[in-house]
Amino acid sequence: MRQESLAVAQGLKRQDAGLLGELIVRYQHRLLRYLLYLCGNREMAEDTFQEVWMRVLVRGGQYNGKARFDTWLFTIARNLVIDQRRKRTMSSLDELFEGKSEDDRPMSFEVANDDPTPFDRFVNLEDRDRISAALLEMDTLYREVLVLRFHEEMSLEEIATVTRAPLSTVKSRLYRGLAAIKPKLERARLARLEPMQ
Repeated sequence: MRQESLAVAQGLKRQDAGLLGELIVRYQHRLLRYLLYLCGNREMAEDTFQEVWMRVLVRGGQYNGKARFDTWLFTIARNLVIDQRRKRTMSSLDELFEGKSEDDRPMSFEVANDDPTPFDRFVNLEDRDRISAALLEMDTLYREVLVLRFHEEMSLEEIATVTRAPLSTVKSRLYRGLAAIKPKLERARLARLEPMQ
């Protein structure tokens, strides 16, 4: 993995267009899914998606290969979302959904992905919709950590790097996020079983 990261860093320093195209193909689904959950708005997520790749193109020489490329990529994405929200007079990621009613929030996102994550292997399409809806009802900080951990399969240390939060904070957010989503998923499971009885 380290050699691959160094090779990517060298290619980005050379502004290798082929490498950039390969990276876009490799990470497009994961990045868009992360942005959809972070933004809660498809249009904003797609605009940010384009901006992230522009930043990679322009500032790729700053990537040194010490961390995994996806960690660096998701950090850029997160920072862009925060910057966009600040421009709209919001001061933090916590305020992403403040003032929005549940009707304004999208219920689920469908992002194509060629290889299923462990999170996706154990749930069917209906369950994914319920999980997406439950995630969207959660506080943004908890939702972000859950998505990075279970959808993106990042380690807790990598999540700490992306979110620029101490490892203890990441662990706390993960624990609280899991505790918050568990009753929502249990209610959804029971609701699914009721029509069968």
